[in-house]
Amino acid sequence: MNKLILTGVAAGIAASIPALYQSNPQAFEAMLRFGLSGQQTAPTQKALPTPPPRLATVQTEEPVLLGRKVRLPADPRGHFAAEFRLNGHDIPAMIDTGATVVAINVTTARRIGITLTPSDFTYAVTTANGKAKAAAATIDAIQIGKIYIDKVPAVVLEDSALTGTLIGMSFLKRLSKYEVENGAMILQQ
Repeated sequence: MNKLILTGVAAGIAASIPALYQSNPQAFEAMLRFGLSGQQTAPTQKALPTPPPRLATVQTEEPVLLGRKVRLPADPRGHFAAEFRLNGHDIPAMIDTGATVVAINVTTARRIGITLTPSDFTYAVTTANGKAKAAAATIDAIQIGKIYIDKVPAVVLEDSALTGTLIGMSFLKRLSKYEVENGAMILQQ
C-alpha cells in the first residue's frame, strides 16, 4: 500500500513539472540549477530569475517579469511599440487596441512569406489615411518575448495606405490579459 501511495505522489509531481515550467520558466530553471549544483544559500538570499528578452525600448529600472509576460514602455508620443516576430521575422510594430485585426502592408506581407495577387484585394477599409483596398490573410505566428500566438487573422493594405505594422485585437484578444500600468503596457499569455 505504501508503494502505491508513493508511486501516486511521484506521478503527481512528475505531471506538474510541465505546468510549472510553462507558467514560470525562469523560476523553474533557477530551482533546477540550485538542485543540480548542490549548493545551499542563506535563507535570506533568493536566486533572481533571468529576465526575459527585452524587445521594446528598455528603461534602466525595469522590473523583472516572470512567466509569459512582456512590458512595453510608452514611447514619447504615448504609443506602445516594439519588435514583434511575424512568421519568424523581426518587424517593428505598434499596439493598436482600436484595430480589429493585425494590419500589415504589402512589403511586410512579402517579407514574412504571405503571397498575394491583385485579385486578393477585395475588401474596402477605412484607415487613418482614408479608404483603401485590403486583402485578408493569416499570419502563422506572432511572437514577442515568450508570448507566442499562432494563426492570427490579419489584413494586408497597400504600402501607401499603411506604412507600419499595427498589432490589433486579433492578437490581443488571444492573450489572457493586457493592461496599461505605470506608463507601460503589460501583455500576458
